[in-house]
Amino acid sequence: MQDQSIASNFKFDLPSSLVVFLVALPLCLGIALASGAPLFSGLIAGIIGGLIVAPLSGSPLGVSGPAAGLAVIVYGAIEELGSYPTFLAAVVVAGVAQVLLGVLKAGVIGYYFPSSVIKGMLSGIGIIIFLKQIPHAVGYDANPEGDFSFIQQDGHNTFSEISYMLGNLSNTAMLISGLGLLILVLWEQKFIKNLSFSTIIQGPLVVVLMGIGVNVFFANYVGLALNASQIVAIPVNDGFSSFLTQFTTPDFKAFLNPSIYAIGVTMAVVASLETLLCVEATDKLDPYKRITPTNRELFAQGAGNIVSGFIGGLPITQVIVRSSANIQSGGRTKTSAFLHGALLLICAFSIPKLLNLIPLSALAAILLLVGYKLAKPSLVVNMWRRGRSEFIPFAITVLGIVFTDLLSGIALGLVVAVVFILWENFKIPYKFDIKHYEKGEPIVISFSESVSFLNKASIQRTLNTVPDDSKIILDASATLNMHLDVKEIIEEFQISAVLRNIEVVLTGFGDTVGTEPVAQFEKVVLKQTAKSSVVGSIFKKK
Repeated sequence: MQDQSIASNFKFDLPSSLVVFLVALPLCLGIALASGAPLFSGLIAGIIGGLIVAPLSGSPLGVSGPAAGLAVIVYGAIEELGSYPTFLAAVVVAGVAQVLLGVLKAGVIGYYFPSSVIKGMLSGIGIIIFLKQIPHAVGYDANPEGDFSFIQQDGHNTFSEISYMLGNLSNTAMLISGLGLLILVLWEQKFIKNLSFSTIIQGPLVVVLMGIGVNVFFANYVGLALNASQIVAIPVNDGFSSFLTQFTTPDFKAFLNPSIYAIGVTMAVVASLETLLCVEATDKLDPYKRITPTNRELFAQGAGNIVSGFIGGLPITQVIVRSSANIQSGGRTKTSAFLHGALLLICAFSIPKLLNLIPLSALAAILLLVGYKLAKPSLVVNMWRRGRSEFIPFAITVLGIVFTDLLSGIALGLVVAVVFILWENFKIPYKFDIKHYEKGEPIVISFSESVSFLNKASIQRTLNTVPDDSKIILDASATLNMHLDVKEIIEEFQISAVLRNIEVVLTGFGDTVGTEPVAQFEKVVLKQTAKSSVVGSIFKKK
């Protein structure tokens, strides 16, 4: 079984946390700027997302912080309420509401989003990250980092921004981003990965150090020096007392204002929805296919938002950009997310002047690669091959995110997916009663004629109750139509069964569900933990 201890995974989590820190830093500042809030409020939210949310969360790879999807709501709320301290009271209310949602077990909502929409969300975010970073890569930084909406705050849109940047190119910024991409591509090559130092020293860290070096070298050359808008801009403090003054408490009189409760509940609903979607997407990306307890995640996010509101931070959600960067960098446990929060706190206090030497073009190179990996062309081809009922919702979600915003795009994709599903037969999908299970006896789950993605939550919950060291027979002999999302859940259960010593027997699935995911898991992932004790599992197919 994979060792989940902090010590055994620290050598993976520490370098991953450095990458997440570098990705999170400009996004925290940019989202604060896009929200019309103090810059330091974005850093506070990132710090709380690591130090408070990560330990409380059950997500092994999710990273929390300020979310671009809430920027418009936050901007409008600050204007409506009249002051930032009054807005902070609404953040506290949002946190309390999220805690209640967790207690009321509202996290199950996340299971009702089809896989095509989740994958469309990942691809759409990947495309928008890539497009939004192109101007920063060439030195045109009119729009802040973290503004992921199609219509931007600078009056342009995602595509017109690219045309405007052509008249504002910076040779130094392009040199830094070009070298950065070259370094990142080289770091992906086998001959670099075989070198022992590459495990500890990640490519993004080398890119940032290179960027600082080039920035300092050209600082005194007229026409080549980067200007203030092209580098990171963290508020600089003169000591501990000055640092503390950047934290803000809410206006406690505002809790008598009915408006903060309406705004707080609105933020809680939107933040919870965005979190649940990111949880689902992060679990899809997790090579170990671990399942995040969604109710616990809502509780953790709520606790984080309560603390963030009390000390001056923006509202927090789990964020797919940082989470995917964590996964791509080899993070194993939530230690990585915790350490990224600690790094934000330590560096913001001790070395803000050094951080303010980091060019945005260096960070753009890192995010360009993150965006590409989220939206690989192979994923589009794979979705096309799965049929129109999968591809069309996927494509609508992608286009919706690119041309509107995250939540609007997801809503469009979900509506289209539901239209397809309504044509299916909603009969009882399976038969299994855990109450009548006797230890030592094989568990038999018999699926009925039609199983849709709407059955995901109950099937996932049932498979989660299967005891370790047992045998389970999944019988689809009578099934005429099983949605691809359900098949995906079964394939992911096969992988987790390896770690839980569960013997899985498949009957009546033909070639639609097989042991290929398990073989891929054992070949690619378990080799990384060869020293760990791996529990074998035999899969049979009739």
